[in-house]
Amino acid sequence: MQEKYTKWVCTWGNASSITERMPENYGKKLTLRYPLTMMFTGNKLRVSFDNFCGTSPVVVSCANVAVSNGQDGIEPDTIVQLTFGGKKEFTIPVGQKITSDEVNMEIHKEMCVAISMYFDDFVELRSGVSIHGPLSNGYFAVGNQTEYETLDINTSKVTNNFYFLTDVDILTEEKNAALICYGDSITAKAWPDYLAKRILAIGDGSVSVVRRAVGGSRVLRQYDCIAYDSYGLKGSTRFPREINDTAGAYAVIVQHGINDIIHPVGLDVNRYRPLTDLPTPDSLINGLKSYIKTAHEKNLKIFLGTLLPFEGWRTYAPFREDLRQSINDWIRTTNDADGFIDFDKAVRNSSNPYAFAKGFDSGDHLHPSLSAHKKIADEVPKALLTHKADNGTQD
Repeated sequence: MQEKYTKWVCTWGNASSITERMPENYGKKLTLRYPLTMMFTGNKLRVSFDNFCGTSPVVVSCANVAVSNGQDGIEPDTIVQLTFGGKKEFTIPVGQKITSDEVNMEIHKEMCVAISMYFDDFVELRSGVSIHGPLSNGYFAVGNQTEYETLDINTSKVTNNFYFLTDVDILTEEKNAALICYGDSITAKAWPDYLAKRILAIGDGSVSVVRRAVGGSRVLRQYDCIAYDSYGLKGSTRFPREINDTAGAYAVIVQHGINDIIHPVGLDVNRYRPLTDLPTPDSLINGLKSYIKTAHEKNLKIFLGTLLPFEGWRTYAPFREDLRQSINDWIRTTNDADGFIDFDKAVRNSSNPYAFAKGFDSGDHLHPSLSAHKKIADEVPKALLTHKADNGTQD
C-alpha cells in the first residue's frame, strides 16, 4: 500500500531577526509556550529553532509538543518530547538554525498544538520577532512548566515575542504547499492570521500561511546600532534565507518597502536616520526586482502587494508620497512578477487616495486597523487559497 504522507511542508513559520534590546533581555529558569494552528493533516512533525541574530549559543534544557486548547493549556497525555540527535537538551549555535528529530504525531487540519521549551540557565533572548493577530499569542512562565496542563496564572504572562521558534513542518500529502507572506510590521500584524483563517474556512486544506515579517525592516537598509537593530535586517540578507528555509513553499506575497520611504528624516532630526538613506524610485524598484529574481531562482511564484497609504503619519511629505506612488505604479504594471495584489486600493479612501478609508486606520495613519487587516486578507486571490500548478492572481 502506497504511503499517503510523503512530503514535508511548513505549516507554520516565523522570521528570525532581533528582538528589541532591553536590560532584561536575559532570562533564566524560563518556559516559553507557543500555541500554533496546524493547516494540514499529516502523521509526522519536526520543529526548527533559529539563533540567526544571537551573539551567544542558546541552550534549551528541554522542549516538547502537545495538543493545545489554543491558549496556554495542553493535554498532558499527548506530550511528545522533542529531541535533537536523540538528546533532550540541545544547543542552538550562534547564527544557525537547527531542526528536531522527526516525531510521530497525528495532525489534523485546524488542530492546535503547543511548542513548549525550557531554559534552566541564562539565555540571551535576542533572536526572535514580535507578531500579532488572532492566531499569534504566546506565553512565558517562571520555572519549568513545559508539562503543566495549564500555566500557573501567578507566574505566567502573555507575550507576542516569539523567540527562536521559526518552523513547524508536517509530513503531509504531496498536493500540499506553503504560501509565504513576507514583509514588515504590517505583515507582522494581523492580516496573515486572517488569511490563514480564511484558508481554513474556504480552502481545501492544501495551502498553509507562513509569515516571514520583521517590524521596521527595509528593503535596502538596516540599522546596525542597538537603538534600532530590532527594526530588522535588510532585504538582501532576509529574503533569500527566509524563502529558502521554507519547506514545501510554492509562492510568496511581498508587502515591503514603506519603511524605506518613511524612515530617513535627516541627522538634524534623528542622528540614526540620514536623509541619504532615502531611496530613488529606481533603487527601491531594483530592490524589489532582486526579490523577484531570487524567488524565481527558487522556483517560487511571487506576487507583489502595493504599498499602503500613510497620509498623517509623522514623517509624511509630498516627496515621500510621490515615491510611494512611483513604486505602486511599477508594481501594477511590471511583468517581472507573477502578479500583484492591490492592497493600497483595497484600504484607501476613495475621495482621498493618500489616506486610509474610514475605519481602516489603526490611529497612527501608517498601520491598518483590524478591519483593514481582514480586508487585506480578503484581497488575496481565491486561486491562491488552493495549491494548483497554474495558480494565478487578479489585477
